[in-house]
Amino acid sequence: MQAVKLSPKFQVVIPQAVREALGLVAGEMLQVIPLGNRIELIPIRPMKSMRGAFPGIDTTIVRDPDRV
Repeated sequence: MQAVKLSPKFQVVIPQAVREALGLVAGEMLQVIPLGNRIELIPIRPMKSMRGAFPGIDTTIVRDPDRV
């Protein structure tokens, strides 16, 4: 676990090892979520990047006979 320091401008630097592990790049948007007594930063990824995330999933849809 790595620690970071909050600057006078309320900024933090994400350590290089963490940036590389998550594939973060400069300018990327992060969602900030307060969760109890901690803060979670979640990268906002485009939906296109989810393509192929669930291989083998059944995509057939069962429809009622009265629906088109």
